[in-house]
Amino acid sequence: MLFLLTGEVQTGKTRWLESLAADLAGRGVPVAGVLAPGQWVPSAGERADGNGYEKLGIDNVLLPGGERIPFARRGDLARADGTFDETSQAARAELAWHIADDAIAQVNAHFDGLAQQAATPIPGLLVVDELGRLEVWRGEGLTSAVRLLRRGSTAAFPHALVVVRDYLADDVEALLAPAWPNCTRIAPDATGRAAVLSACRGALPTVPPSVGPAAPGGC
Repeated sequence: MLFLLTGEVQTGKTRWLESLAADLAGRGVPVAGVLAPGQWVPSAGERADGNGYEKLGIDNVLLPGGERIPFARRGDLARADGTFDETSQAARAELAWHIADDAIAQVNAHFDGLAQQAATPIPGLLVVDELGRLEVWRGEGLTSAVRLLRRGSTAAFPHALVVVRDYLADDVEALLAPAWPNCTRIAPDATGRAAVLSACRGALPTVPPSVGPAAPGGC
């Protein structure tokens, strides 16, 4: 099963996914791939959110090991501190976030390593946070993640979860549909959580009755 976790910016998708990954890991289900938590600082400036925090960048956490690498920096900050590379993939795509090509290569190498796993003792969940304009519209960025996803369900990863913005969801569905005939869109809520846990129930030692059935609908 392929899950597309959709939603607008700053709707808590990554925090929700971090909690879900921890829950699955605690139940003995392997979770591999990448999470993309933000770098937040207290702020009273114009870029502060409603809780008084400002987002400066984005890290990537490589699962299952948990290695954290700086991945993206806000474009204006990268220009100000001299780290902005006009020749980078992110700059050519005119993204709001500046992503160094070296950081992209490091995450791609991680997915290349995961692709070598023919099987695992317990089938796991492959997580990609997230596929954006670089990957979907330009064929750049996390190309190794896309390549692994296009294999479809495998012995190691019978299920996958991809984070994607709402406006890209149709394009991601079309990109991955040949490999994943079973696909459903979920939101970062209790129903989405229940759907993923239900799909993984064959690998779970116990699924509490309160989890409930999988969410209806599909891609």
